[in-house]
Amino acid sequence: MKLFITGIGTDVGKTIAAAIVTQALEADYWKPIQAGDLQDSDSHKIKKYLSNDKTVIHPNSYALNTPASPHLAAELDGITIDVSQISEPEITNDHLVIEGAGGIFVPLNAEDTIIDLIKPDYKVIVVSRHYLGSINHTLLTINALQQRNIAIAGIVFNGDALPSSEDIILSKTGLTLIGHIENEPYFDANVIADYADNFRDNLLKLNDLKN
Repeated sequence: MKLFITGIGTDVGKTIAAAIVTQALEADYWKPIQAGDLQDSDSHKIKKYLSNDKTVIHPNSYALNTPASPHLAAELDGITIDVSQISEPEITNDHLVIEGAGGIFVPLNAEDTIIDLIKPDYKVIVVSRHYLGSINHTLLTINALQQRNIAIAGIVFNGDALPSSEDIILSKTGLTLIGHIENEPYFDANVIADYADNFRDNLLKLNDLKN
């Protein structure tokens, strides 16, 4: 199973969600494009959050120096991102977790956006965080994925529960709720492992989801 983790925007908790999913499935992890923070990248964070000894963290296809939209970060590095050159790694386990960058329409170059990295055999997990306007952003993200006939595995809500928002999103989309991530005072390997235990059953059911 290949799960692509995307968010409704930037800083909604994709990396924490990716760590939980990776730990729960003892999956391999891959972030195709990293922009900025190369000494403490999302791949570095994932490594610190995991407590299993099976996950392989695969190198980025593009590691860009500037914390900016990938198209701009690449331009500042004097290169152009070529989606055809982004090759999925050969995984060592049964599962692969792929983490996107920002939302699905974050530009990679003049033509392509993050959504163009999602292959037909991927199932997408949408990470939503509550803020004013997040219902709209969540529904727009889901609608865009559906318009391309991309399989959506389910949704993860990050932050304090807000039933008024969550209920309307789940009602309008019919998506599976994979789990909630609370506003924890900190995240470390133990906290991630606890969430992984709580998410595991729902994640394993995704194997039955047909594209």
